[in-house]
Amino acid sequence: MKIAVIGGGASGITAAISASRKGAQVTVYERCDRIGRKILATGNGRCNYTNINADTENYHGQNTDFIKPATKKFWVSDTVSFFKKIGMLTKTENNGKAFPYSLQASAVLDVLRFELQRLGVEIVTDFEVCQIKKEKSGFLIESYSGKKAHADKVILSTGGKASPSLGSNGSGYDIAKKLGLQVSQLFPSLVQVKTSTEVVKALKGIKTDAVVTATSGGNSETSQGEVLFCDYGLSGPAVFNVSRFCAVNKNTKIKLDLLPEIDYNSLREILTNRKSENVSLENYFIGMLNKKIGIVLMKYAKILPLSRTSDTLNGSEISGLCKAIKSFTLDVTGTMSWNNAQVTAGGILTNQINPETFECKHIKGLYITGELLDIDGDCGGYNLQWAWSSGYIAGLCCASENGNA
Repeated sequence: MKIAVIGGGASGITAAISASRKGAQVTVYERCDRIGRKILATGNGRCNYTNINADTENYHGQNTDFIKPATKKFWVSDTVSFFKKIGMLTKTENNGKAFPYSLQASAVLDVLRFELQRLGVEIVTDFEVCQIKKEKSGFLIESYSGKKAHADKVILSTGGKASPSLGSNGSGYDIAKKLGLQVSQLFPSLVQVKTSTEVVKALKGIKTDAVVTATSGGNSETSQGEVLFCDYGLSGPAVFNVSRFCAVNKNTKIKLDLLPEIDYNSLREILTNRKSENVSLENYFIGMLNKKIGIVLMKYAKILPLSRTSDTLNGSEISGLCKAIKSFTLDVTGTMSWNNAQVTAGGILTNQINPETFECKHIKGLYITGELLDIDGDCGGYNLQWAWSSGYIAGLCCASENGNA
């Protein structure tokens, strides 16, 4: 059986390996000059390749129940075991993030490439597919340069629109549409958020831990972790996790709780007691918060001039400072572009795909994996886990005569 895997990213490579292990003759068609470029860039070059805490609650899309069969067939422990068997050990860090033991993303790609070579999988680079045609017997695959290939079955694994410089340009959605598949609206996700800039410009380059809540209408999304202030808005893992909400919803605001470990009443007591230290308001938050953040909070709460001493603060001003710390609010003006995004929100609607096999329901022999589907995960290894799971299962099922693993 000849299987064509379109796209040499995480899910495509995994699909090629599992299909080849099943005995299929597999060829990977990649539009770039080499496979796996995006893998090398993940986790700041360390490749946070999965998360031991991964569960359905870490994923988004119109129907997240779609991933449940995958969690039973090939999930985190299976992924760790898969990589161990091909030569890579795992190091688990805070929040369940799993990395190659060497902390080098190249280690992940290398062991995958070696396994492809061992299995005899053919890699065809510089082959950008423009369309796939279903024929009486198999599929015809055509490239923009006029090259053609035939396969009995096809696994479409081209990735989404995020980080096009690393190989994903969204071409898979056009291929899917030509085949009659429906695609939801697409948004950049796990991306920096643009906000009103008057406040954040003064804090450019400062990092802090916070609870980040994005709100729009009566809806909200919350995450906790590192926040980086930028001249255009906010970045950092906690911001990435609410960026999907910010991209999808209009008139969004972001609220930062800058001291999440301290509740409002306790904070009010602390700030009241600090009045007696009789320091200038410019230095009032030293020991609690970054000095620049403290100055911005004073201005945000309209408590001026900064040359005042802390003993002049009244009860109303203390309440205002508590509110500023626990609910530092910025208007969202948008998100950064696809060039900055780590993943695509939206995609091929999953009601068209069999969740047990990843085969297209109305085009037998066509399988779709990874970021192309309307499933995207939080920041922290969840999206790569989805890539490994969907790719591995699709490869097994595609290579089986009855279409099941």
